[in-house]
Amino acid sequence: MRAIQVSEHGGPEVLVATELPEPAIGPDQVLVDTQAIGINFIDTYIRTGIYAQDVPYVPGSEATGVVTAVGSQVRDLAVGDRIAWSAGPGSYAEKVAVPAAVAVPVPEGVAAPVAASALLQGMTAHYLIESVYKPEPGETVLVHAGAGGVGLLLTQLAVARGVRVITTVSSDEKETLSRDAGAAEVLRYGPNLAERVRELTQGVGVAAVYDGVGKDTFDASLDSLRVRGTLALFGAASGPVPPVDPQRLNAGGSLYLTRPSLVHFTRDRAELLWRAGAIFDAIADGTLHIRIGATYPLAEAERAHRDLEGRKTTGSIVLIP
Repeated sequence: MRAIQVSEHGGPEVLVATELPEPAIGPDQVLVDTQAIGINFIDTYIRTGIYAQDVPYVPGSEATGVVTAVGSQVRDLAVGDRIAWSAGPGSYAEKVAVPAAVAVPVPEGVAAPVAASALLQGMTAHYLIESVYKPEPGETVLVHAGAGGVGLLLTQLAVARGVRVITTVSSDEKETLSRDAGAAEVLRYGPNLAERVRELTQGVGVAAVYDGVGKDTFDASLDSLRVRGTLALFGAASGPVPPVDPQRLNAGGSLYLTRPSLVHFTRDRAELLWRAGAIFDAIADGTLHIRIGATYPLAEAERAHRDLEGRKTTGSIVLIP
């Protein structure tokens, strides 16, 4: 089968298309012919070695496809089922052995590129706004990277519950996308960002900041919060944040700082199915629109990573085997 393999940590050039044996499945796994593969920033963290990973390995954790074989202990999946997953290692491949425990049924009418990019980003947006800080109608929040995959979904979910959303973007094109998702105000990154946020909130600050950018926005995020506000630092697209003196949280107004991760908000199958079901339901009823910003052939994973890290993409991006 065709797959992408990483033999050493480094830049996008280490993503090499190669032929590998078809994976064997264990008793609690299913074999899937992939139809579309999601690309996420966590893939770049692992590729560069920021997150530990032995080499060689096949990158990727999110995809969708059709079940072609079922392990002996699997009871709730069958050959021919369409499934998606966000925690299936080795997903940059034509065939993937997926643990049945992380597989989610894909409803009819959901296209493969949408299913492949809805779960990780969608469930991230869901846990941020449902479980990390759940804003009340009328509150104001700040969402960084408002035209990114998570940013667009988080904005839509927040607006649907009556929350005012301020976002940050880097271009006019991305501002249009963010406003189309429902952002009330769209700002550019820069040294006066927190000042602009406070102007838009009559000096009070926002109830929460959802920050997947990291190093470049962290200080502005803290400075944008109201008293007892929450900073949810869920990613580090610009690099990791240096060590923080907890006294800064006191000086900012008894602030809350958390570094959440999806794995801790899908701790069992019931929670996984709840969050995934909520996202697929929101897609079906029109609350959520999944923007597929670009698709790439599987063999062009290197180019896809370069575009993602160069902030040339908007919404979700996927590989097509």
